[in-house]
Amino acid sequence: MELHYKQFGEGKAFIVLHGLFGSSDNWQTHGKKLGEYFDVYLVDQRNHGESGWSDEFSYDVMAEDLHEFIQSHHLEEIILMGHSMGGKTAMRYAQKYPEMIDKLIIVDMGIKEYPVSHDTIIEGLKSIDLSVIHSRSGASEQLSKYINNKSIRQFLLKNLYWKEKGQLAWSINLPVLEEKYAEIIKALPEVETLIDTLFIAGGKSDYVLEEDHDAIRKLFPLADFHTIDRAGHWIHAEAPEEFIEEVLGFALR
Repeated sequence: MELHYKQFGEGKAFIVLHGLFGSSDNWQTHGKKLGEYFDVYLVDQRNHGESGWSDEFSYDVMAEDLHEFIQSHHLEEIILMGHSMGGKTAMRYAQKYPEMIDKLIIVDMGIKEYPVSHDTIIEGLKSIDLSVIHSRSGASEQLSKYINNKSIRQFLLKNLYWKEKGQLAWSINLPVLEEKYAEIIKALPEVETLIDTLFIAGGKSDYVLEEDHDAIRKLFPLADFHTIDRAGHWIHAEAPEEFIEEVLGFALR
């Protein structure tokens, strides 16, 4: 599948993959900063952002999408960074095509299977009837019945766009994301990958715990770990200065 992307800067290729319900738009501030040093590609994964929709949705499929993207842009020895779901896509790609990657950065995502944790979000998004609701404020009001956190609501509602005057539509393929949710939370295959890898975790998040490090190192023996104590799962948004400093320190060394 041909993937939509935004590009900044020049130099060594640096690809960024967003997480579930995200898009390249979420990474523009960091993309512009990274573009001062690298040729940055912010990529929309399938069923997200402005990329195409498909009933096929798994880490193997998304890794192949990424490989097609890298080949079509004639990129090599890339730095690859992924957040959350994008982190698992990045790790799966590294397992399949290690020769294409120079460095790997994984943002608040491990290798293990995760418990169901987005069911309330999915139910909340499904409850927004766009044949009745014709404003972002109306959508936010409906979603607030399921999600109290205003920042999370704003993040999720960035997936609404104006299909035509007075008619909102989703840029995410919500039915497929719900149907394939078990694929999103599943563990990575046990394939050892010898790539310099940095795992950045949020201290207030439970996605990557210290007790997970040994299991991660079995698959990624060259892994380093850094925790940003004051951040949760959305590290890049919650602690942007410390996050970009850590990313650049690793990418430029």
